Amino acid sequence: MSKDKHPITAAVRVLRAEKVNFTDHPYDYEEKGGTAVSARELGVDEHCVIKTLVMETDNGTPLIILMHGDLQVSTKELARLIGVKQVTPCRPETAQKLTGYMVGGTSPFGTRRSMPVYLEETIAGLDRIYINGGKRGYLVGMAPAELLRVLKPVLVKVGIS
Repeated sequence: MSKDKHPITAAVRVLRAEKVNFTDHPYDYEEKGGTAVSARELGVDEHCVIKTLVMETDNGTPLIILMHGDLQVSTKELARLIGVKQVTPCRPETAQKLTGYMVGGTSPFGTRRSMPVYLEETIAGLDRIYINGGKRGYLVGMAPAELLRVLKPVLVKVGIS
């Protein structure tokens, strides 16, 4: 893939429309490989690979949480912070219906349905992040400030080892 030719995904369309300075990072996707595989394939720290997780509250309200690849989300703490009883991951079919992306290729940019976005606050302090570009085996690299500018996420502290 040439430097100026991106896969055409809803995420790439949003990034272009918002004039985000991003880089392409295609890699060989492995089923259930997660961020460990993409970090290895790109030769970057897994902490800088950001996973996009689609979850829902106990009343069925969907949301997106962006988390470091090497950390988990404390759903209990997230629920407490947003004032609900419980937050749980969506079923893959539900996540695909809400976002328009296949699980393993979910990007927070260009989702089919608008949802609140929460961001682990320490992500904002990284020099560069790598996040899904809307297709399995395709990450985009950018400064966290770009993500903050476009998505306007709520910063939270819910990451656990």
